Amino acid sequence: MSRSSVQNSAANTPNKSHVASLRRLRRISNLLDNAIPIPGTKYRIGLDPILGLLPGGGDLIGSIFAGYIVFKSAQMGVPRETLVKMATNIVLDTVVGTVPVAGDLIDVAWKANVKNIELLDAHLGSSEVGKKADWLFVAALLLGLTLIIGGMIFLSVMLFGWLFRVITGR
Repeated sequence: MSRSSVQNSAANTPNKSHVASLRRLRRISNLLDNAIPIPGTKYRIGLDPILGLLPGGGDLIGSIFAGYIVFKSAQMGVPRETLVKMATNIVLDTVVGTVPVAGDLIDVAWKANVKNIELLDAHLGSSEVGKKADWLFVAALLLGLTLIIGGMIFLSVMLFGWLFRVITGR
């Protein structure tokens, strides 16, 4: 085995803090996407689609936890490309989740947090090492994610207010 492949393999080997972080991230992901079994089926839902039923605030709470998974993944050495995929999963989850009722039903099936944990697991189990994300990139990615999610929540609340005014005639 060459020296660089040994270094690459060692770079992806989880240390004790990574193991603890991964365990915590899996619990968060499970809580958000798979915590509640649907009786009589093999399907499970989490708190994320339930929180999404709350206009504005529910999506924000779910997105904060999803962003935490991305942040911790960056700390664990996940490369830029994977972090961008993770952020894309969250953005898709948030954008689709803002559509009343239909978005929440799609959110049940999409499970962005599970997908992000799978990406993290693939990185940790791989001998391939991409370019580790620098903190400026991570900060920009999380800021962009925050702005997109905040914008979607703002638009959702504004639309909800407009619909309320149209329905009530105020």
